[in-house]
Amino acid sequence: MGNRRVLVVAFFIRSIYGGVQIVTKNAFNRGMSTSVFVFYRHAVAVVFLAPVAFVLHRKTAPPLSGKILLKLFVHALYGISGSVNIYGLGLSYSSATSSSAISNLLPVVAFFLAVLMGMETLNLKRIHGIAKVSGVLFSIAGVIILAFYQGPELRSLNFQHLSSQVNSTHTGITTTYPTRTWTSGVLLTVLSTTSWALWTVLQGPMLEAYPCKLVNTTIQMIFATVQCFLIAVAVERDFSRWKLGLDAGLIAVIYSGVLVSGVAYYMQVWVIDKSGPVFLAMTMPITLLVTIMLSSFVLGEAVTLGSIISGVVMVGGLYCVLWAKRAEQITVSKEQVTLPVQATQV
Repeated sequence: MGNRRVLVVAFFIRSIYGGVQIVTKNAFNRGMSTSVFVFYRHAVAVVFLAPVAFVLHRKTAPPLSGKILLKLFVHALYGISGSVNIYGLGLSYSSATSSSAISNLLPVVAFFLAVLMGMETLNLKRIHGIAKVSGVLFSIAGVIILAFYQGPELRSLNFQHLSSQVNSTHTGITTTYPTRTWTSGVLLTVLSTTSWALWTVLQGPMLEAYPCKLVNTTIQMIFATVQCFLIAVAVERDFSRWKLGLDAGLIAVIYSGVLVSGVAYYMQVWVIDKSGPVFLAMTMPITLLVTIMLSSFVLGEAVTLGSIISGVVMVGGLYCVLWAKRAEQITVSKEQVTLPVQATQV
């Protein structure tokens, strides 16, 4: 029963992330400014998280020094403000399916960056070391396929979209994208994923410096909100585009701010506590499947053969790295058990 509950929660988490691709893309299709959306998203997250953090940790949170605040500011700048703004721009240039497929690169890119920083090992004399490299290569191949090959549309997956067309410019239906626009969108999404992966890798040392997870996250969200406001003011000078009505933009802001930045965060912590980070990472392809179905049904986006092939290749790369990590952990555990036994016999 416990394992079934964890699986249900993990599926719900991935469905939330699949849904955010759709509601965000729908808002962008209808003309919402990407930078304004990102600001509102983080502002909603702060309104949601700050009271919870204050109530739960107002007496137990460790003190904040100027040095820690500066570190949190920098982490928020590249890992939240930068990555989410770049991601929003990439999503506006490409499809929800492609952005969801690229999100599977996160664990692979994080591993690669950790190796470069000396935080992970890579032994090419072991099978798990070869598997890690193979996973990285598969992931790179998947990105190349996605960037330069769209292929024919799989019409059997395309349903009548639910979102109504606004005009000929901002419409839910998108067949194939112009090559330059599509490639720019894919590369921007990869850059965003790389920035987020770097934040993930460096978050471990950051939590050692300030271990209160909820306060840590809330302060970064506050910094990110200020940063995103300044970015939005610089980019979007037409203040009529800052208005929110009862429309797709408001839905996207509330959905991403509350469900993604708030609810999903806590559920991920719960799943990791119950089953570990590897299990959670292995459920990432569920987001891609959910996004493919919803993008066709809600947005009417064309699902192309290139997106499917690249998604499969990137998921293959993800599982190569995850399998290698698991095999390495088992090998290390066996060696740690064997060494004391050998020492006792001597």
